[in-house]
Amino acid sequence: MIVHVWSDIVCPWCYVGKRRFERGLERFPQRDRVEVVYRSFQLNPDAPAGQTSDRQEMLRRKYRLTQEQVEALDARMVETAKAEGLEYHLKGTRTGNTLDAHRLLQLALDERKQHAALERLYRAYFTEQRSIFEHEPLVELGVEAGLDPSKTREALAGDGYADRVALDLAQARAIGIGGVPFFVIDEKYGVSGAQSPEVFADALARAWSGGKTNGS
Repeated sequence: MIVHVWSDIVCPWCYVGKRRFERGLERFPQRDRVEVVYRSFQLNPDAPAGQTSDRQEMLRRKYRLTQEQVEALDARMVETAKAEGLEYHLKGTRTGNTLDAHRLLQLALDERKQHAALERLYRAYFTEQRSIFEHEPLVELGVEAGLDPSKTREALAGDGYADRVALDLAQARAIGIGGVPFFVIDEKYGVSGAQSPEVFADALARAWSGGKTNGS
């Protein structure tokens, strides 16, 4: 059984959702027969390549929030992440176009190192405040996840895997995915958002048995 997960590296709920799904998968008796593939999604695909901006400022503009509201949202997000064993440092974080990071993850998928690469990118961004928007930092993070440095640098130098990222984005639109994380189980059943481990475990069991799963 295959689970496809659409997510973006700069999405704080996606990292939380990854952890919750993993805990739900641990409860699934047939977990060894489940393959999980992470698909590309960009929350801000129109962000200029090679440029970054203050993440809190972006949130203020996008959602018309005050600085106090943004800081309150961040504080709640930090506590939510902490409950999942994740350490978030959001103040001062930059944001930008994630196309190259997704191209790196597509390479990692071919090299059977996607889970390690995604985990490394999430931790770099949310915990260490390292850049995931320039080629050299991405190469370094890819190598730390087990990728070959020459192959990684070559892929990022051109437009390698950009077509696969575009295909993932097109499929997300076709399915009607408007937010992430979004989980498609067995190509039939959808679960939207960072649901609880219990919800994921139940969704997996229903998909395995051919039952109907309602995403929410």
